[in-house]
Amino acid sequence: MVSILPSAPGVPSGVATAAELANLPIAKPMSKSAPVRVQVPSIGVDSTLMDLGLLADGSLQVPPAAFPAGWYTGAPTPGQLGPAIIVGHIDWAGVDGVFYRLHSLLPDAEIDVTRADGSTAVFRVLSVHEYAKDAFPTKLVYGNTAYSALRLITCGGTFNAKAHSYEDDIVAYAELVRPTVT
Repeated sequence: MVSILPSAPGVPSGVATAAELANLPIAKPMSKSAPVRVQVPSIGVDSTLMDLGLLADGSLQVPPAAFPAGWYTGAPTPGQLGPAIIVGHIDWAGVDGVFYRLHSLLPDAEIDVTRADGSTAVFRVLSVHEYAKDAFPTKLVYGNTAYSALRLITCGGTFNAKAHSYEDDIVAYAELVRPTVT
């Protein structure tokens, strides 16, 4: 389970700061439209998206199986100003999950998010980081951004059989580079 409760903020190396982003060609934010599909060709991801909310304890709901990935409906839609959040499992019941290879995603890789209005928000990966669950940088991942951002999140690190959970979370940070209309 991914926590969105407040934790200590921090900026890992490789995540673009506002000053760095001022020098990048960032696409103009898109209007609101629910995401319906995510594709990450470089790591073989092609998944429909389900809606996710929050659980009673304030943690993010997760998809009920290895597929599909899910979009957190309390965040901006992909392409809107701010960080859109898409989560998926690394594995589930012995089956590779939608984000099984998220840890191997490289900077500059492309992420395409198809939206209900027929447009596609095309993102460029800035960086990928692994965090211990007890040191998850909530504000960095979920906090406001001055650009259209995307976060892909899954579990990672060592699997703790006793707790039936992975010890870390993997987060891919991306920025909108262009919208397309089909």
